[in-house]
Amino acid sequence: MRESGCEIKSEIFWLIFKAYSRANLPDGAIRSFFRMDEFGIKSTTRDFDMLLYILCKRKHVKQAQQFFDQAKSRFLLSAKTYSILISGWGKIGDSGKACDLFQAMLEQGCPVDLLAYNNLLEALYKGGHVGEATNVFHDMLSKRVEPDAFTYSIFIRTHCDANDMRSAFKVLDEMRRCDLLPNVFTYNCIIKRLCLNENVEEAYQLLDEIISRGVKPDTWSYNAIQAYHCDHSAVNRALRLLSRMEQDNCLPDRHTYNMVFKLLIRIGRFDKATEVWENMGDKKFYPSVSTYSVMIHGLCKKKGKLEEACKYFEMMIDEGIPPYVTTIELLRNRLLGLGLLDQIEILADKMRQSTSCSIQELANVMVGNRAAHNASRHDETDMESE
Repeated sequence: MRESGCEIKSEIFWLIFKAYSRANLPDGAIRSFFRMDEFGIKSTTRDFDMLLYILCKRKHVKQAQQFFDQAKSRFLLSAKTYSILISGWGKIGDSGKACDLFQAMLEQGCPVDLLAYNNLLEALYKGGHVGEATNVFHDMLSKRVEPDAFTYSIFIRTHCDANDMRSAFKVLDEMRRCDLLPNVFTYNCIIKRLCLNENVEEAYQLLDEIISRGVKPDTWSYNAIQAYHCDHSAVNRALRLLSRMEQDNCLPDRHTYNMVFKLLIRIGRFDKATEVWENMGDKKFYPSVSTYSVMIHGLCKKKGKLEEACKYFEMMIDEGIPPYVTTIELLRNRLLGLGLLDQIEILADKMRQSTSCSIQELANVMVGNRAAHNASRHDETDMESE
C-alpha cells in the first residue's frame, strides 16, 4: 500500500476497532491491534487506550480486561488507562472489578487523578455501594484531589434515584458554595424527581435558577414539568409552559407535543388541539407518524370525532408518512362499526395512489387483508399513541 502512495496511520486501525466492536466482534478488534506491526505501525499507549475505550464503550468489558492483562506489559500505563477500564466495569454494574483495578493502579504507583476517582465513584454508586463511595470521596479529599462538577453530579443523581431530595439539595448547595456549575443533565434529574414527588413549584424555581446561572435548559427540562401538568389535566399551565419554551428559545419536540395533544383530546379541548397543531409549523416542528397517531387514536375514541380522525389520517398519507398498522386497524374498525364502508374504500384508494410504496402496501390492511402485510412495524411509541 505504501507503493501506491497510501500511508497507513494508527487512525485507520481505530476505525477498524470501532467497526469490529459495533459488529459485536471484539476479538476481531483485538486481533487487528496485534497486527498493526505487519503494516509498519508500532502500537503506542495511545492505541492501547483507544482500543480499551472502544471496547468498553460497546460494553465488551470482559474482552477489554483480557486484552489489558495480555498486553499491559508492553506499555507504560497511566491513570487514564486504568480509568477507562474502571468506567467500563462500572457501566455494566461490576463495582467489585472497578475497585480491584483502582487498587492495582495504586500498587503500580500510578498517580491517581480526578478522572480515576470520578469513574470509581460512579461505579460504586451504580453498584449500590453508597457507603464505600463516601469513603472514597473522603480519601480523595485527603489526597488533595479537588472534586469537580461531575463528582458532585454523581452524588446528586444517586440521591435523586433514592428519592432523598434533602441530600440532593445539600450537595447542590455545596456546589454553589464551591462556585461549581451543574450541567443540564444533573439539573434535569432533580427536576424530574421533584415532579414525581408533586413538588412542581420547586421544579419551576430550579428551572429559573438554571437560566439565571447561564445554563441552557433542554427539552427534557421542560418535558418533565410538562408531563406533570398533563398527568394532572392542568390545561392552562401546560399551554403556558409550551409558550414559555418558545420564549426561552427551546423548541418543543415530539414528546412535548404528543403529551399536550393527548391531554387536550382527552379532556375535549379540540379547539385548542387544532390551534396548537396549526401553530407547530411556526415553531419549525413537523409532525411525524407518532404525533399523527396520537391525534387519530385520541379522536377515534371521542364521540362524533371520527370524521376529524379521518382528516388527520388523510393529511398523513398526503405527507407520505406510512401509518402504524394499529392506527389503520383502529380507524378501519371504527368506520366498519358505523357501517361506513365507502369511507374505508376512499381511504384505501388514497393509500394506493400514494407515491410511497410502504403506504401502497398498507392499503391492504385498510381493506381488511391483514395477512398481506407484515405487521412487525407496530407502534414504536405505543405509549404516546394510546
